[in-house]
Amino acid sequence: MSDVSLPAPSVMDRLTPGTKAALLTLLVGALCLALESATEFLPVWPEAWTLPVTEWIGVSLEWLFDIIRPAMRLISAALEYPMVWVNWLLVNTPWPLIIGATVALGWYAGGLSLALMSGVGLGFVLASGYWVEGMNTLALVFVSVPLALTLGLLIGIWSNESARARPWIEATLDLMQTVPTFAYLTPLLLLFGFGPVVGLIASAIYAAPPMARNTLLGLQRVEAEVKEAGVMSGATRLQQLVQVEIPAAATQIMIGVNQALMAALSMVIIAAVIGGFDDIGWEVLLTMRQANFGQSLLAGLVIVVFAIIIDRISARMATSRERFDVRISWVILAVAIATSVLAWAALPAPGDMAVLAPTVEAVDGALTSFTRSAGATLDSIKNNAMFYGLLPLRIGLDGAVLPFTWGFSWTANMSYALFAVAGALGIAVAMTGRMAFGMCLPIIAIIVETGVSDLPWPFVLVGLGAVAWVAGGWKLTRLVVILMLLIAISGLWPRAMLSLYLCGAAVIACAVLGGLLGLLSAVSNPAWAVIRPVCDMLQTIPLFVFLIPVLMFFQIGEFSAFLAIIAYAIVPMIRYTRHGLVTTPPEMLESAVSSGATEWQIMREVRAPYAAPTILLGLNQTILYAFAMLVIAALIGTTGLGQSIYIALGAGDVGLGISAGAAMAILALIADRIVQGFAEERRRALGL
Repeated sequence: MSDVSLPAPSVMDRLTPGTKAALLTLLVGALCLALESATEFLPVWPEAWTLPVTEWIGVSLEWLFDIIRPAMRLISAALEYPMVWVNWLLVNTPWPLIIGATVALGWYAGGLSLALMSGVGLGFVLASGYWVEGMNTLALVFVSVPLALTLGLLIGIWSNESARARPWIEATLDLMQTVPTFAYLTPLLLLFGFGPVVGLIASAIYAAPPMARNTLLGLQRVEAEVKEAGVMSGATRLQQLVQVEIPAAATQIMIGVNQALMAALSMVIIAAVIGGFDDIGWEVLLTMRQANFGQSLLAGLVIVVFAIIIDRISARMATSRERFDVRISWVILAVAIATSVLAWAALPAPGDMAVLAPTVEAVDGALTSFTRSAGATLDSIKNNAMFYGLLPLRIGLDGAVLPFTWGFSWTANMSYALFAVAGALGIAVAMTGRMAFGMCLPIIAIIVETGVSDLPWPFVLVGLGAVAWVAGGWKLTRLVVILMLLIAISGLWPRAMLSLYLCGAAVIACAVLGGLLGLLSAVSNPAWAVIRPVCDMLQTIPLFVFLIPVLMFFQIGEFSAFLAIIAYAIVPMIRYTRHGLVTTPPEMLESAVSSGATEWQIMREVRAPYAAPTILLGLNQTILYAFAMLVIAALIGTTGLGQSIYIALGAGDVGLGISAGAAMAILALIADRIVQGFAEERRRALGL
C-alpha cells in the first residue's frame, strides 16, 4: 500500500485574508506611485470616463416634477391648513396653560423630577423672549410627527407581513437614513414651493424610518406563544395584528415614537435654512450669520430645552409603565387654566418676557472680550491643528510641508526616506508574526505622503475592495467597488475624497478620544457619573446647535467643522465602548482572576476581546453620525459633497443635490457594511 502525500500548501494559501488584502493594496499603491509621474491616468479619474449624471438626473427630475407639481402644490396647500391651525392654537394659547399642561404631563409620566424639569425648561423659553418662535417650531413638529408615525407604522407592518418586500423596504430605510438631511430639501423645495410646508414634509419623511424600524422590530419580537393564542382564539389576521401583536409590541413602538419626535425636531431646525418661517431654527441661523453669538447661544439653548423635554417625557412613557397620580396632574392643569382665565388681561405678552436680554448682552460682551484677549491662542490652536494635522492628511506631506509653516520644503528624497522607514518597520513587525499589520504600515505611509484627497483612484478602489473582501467576502466587495465606480463616473470623485478625508479624520479622533473616555467610564464609576449626563445632553441636541460654540471660538473654517463633527459623533463611541467592557460574562472574569491575571491583563486579554463586536458597532454609529453632521458643517465652510449639497439647495439644482446626496449616502453605506461585517466576524469568533 503506497503512501499518498498531500501537496504542501503554497505561500499564498498560508496567508490570512487580512494579509492578502494588505499585500494587494500595497502592490497597487506602489505601482501607482511608480507610474504617477509617467501618466495622467492614475492620479485623477479620467475626464473622458465621466458621464453627465448630474445633468441627466436634473433633467429627468425636472420633467417628472413638471408633471406632478400641480398635485404636489395641492397637497402643500392642504397641509397648510392644519399647520396654520396648530400654529395659531399654540401661539394664542396663554403661556401659563401650555406650561401647566406640560408640567402635568411630566408629572404623570415621570413624577416630580420630570415635572420640575418641564416647568423650569419652559420657564427658560419664556424668559428668553423666544416663546412665539418656539411655538412656531413646535407647530411644525406636532403636524409632521403624526404623518411620520402613520407612515412609519404602515411601513413597519407591511415589512412584517411581507417577507418578499422586507429586504427592499430595509434597503430603502437604510438609504433614507444615510441620505444627508439637506438633500431632502432641494427636490421638496421645487415640488412644494417656498415656505414652511417644505420643512413639514421633510420632517415627516426623515422621521418615518425610525418609526418603521421599531415597529418591525417590535412585531418580530412578539413571542410565538402570544401569536399562537391569537390564532387559537379564531382571530382573523387583521384582528390578531391589531388586538394581539401591536399591543404586545407597544413598548418598542413607543421607542419609535420617541425617536421620530427627536428626528422631526432636528429636521425642522435644519429646514430653517430655506427661511420663510419665523421659527427658532431661523433665529439661530440668522444670529450666527450676524456673529451675534450671545443671542445665537440663547436661541440654541431654547432648541436644547425643547429637545430635552420632548425626549425625556416620550422616552419615559416608552420605557416605563409606571405612572404617577393622575389626580395631581388634573390639579396642576386646573391651576393653569384658572390662572390663564383670571389673569387673562393682566398676562404680559410672551414677547415682552425677554428678561434674559441683559444676560445675553453680558454673555455676548464677555465672549467678544474673551475672543479678543485669547484670539492669538485660539488662532494658534486652529492653525497648528490645520497645518500639522488636517492639512497633511488632506493633501499629503508633499503638499503641506512648506517653509512658512514647517520651516522647510518637502522633497522627493524625504518621500523615499519615509517609504523606506515604513517598509523597514513593516518587515520588522511582519517577522513577529503580524504580517497584515506590518504591511499596513507602508500603506499608511502612502496615504500620509500623498494625502487622502490626492490618492490615486485605483489605489482607493482596490483598498476599499480588499477591506470589503476581508469583512464580508466577494459579495460585499462587488457592492463596494460598483458603488465607488458610480461616484467616479458621475464626476464627484474629488469632492467625495474631500468628504472622506474630513469625515475620516473626525472618526479617528472620535475613536481614540471616545474609546479612552469609554475605557475610563468602564473602570471608574465616578467618571461615568460625570460623563453620562454630558452624553445624554449631547444626544438630545439637534445637529444645528453644535455649530454655535465652535463658531464662537474658532470662526468659520474646516477646523470648526472638524470639532462640530467630533462633538456630535463621539457619544456612540463612548457608550458602546463602556457597555462592551462592563458586560463581560462573570464566569470569564472569575476564570481570569483564578488564573492570577492582573486587572490590566484582564482588560487586555478578556474584556477588550469580548467587547470588540460592541465597540465596532459603536464605531459604525460614530461613522454614520459623522456623515450626518458633515452636511450641516457645510454651513461653516467645509468643502466636498456637503458643500455641493448646500450649493444645490441655494441654486435649486436638484440634479446636483440628488447626486451629491447619493454619493454621500454611498460613502456612509459602504462604511456601515464594512464595519458591520467585521463586527459579525468577531461575534462568530467569540461564539456569540
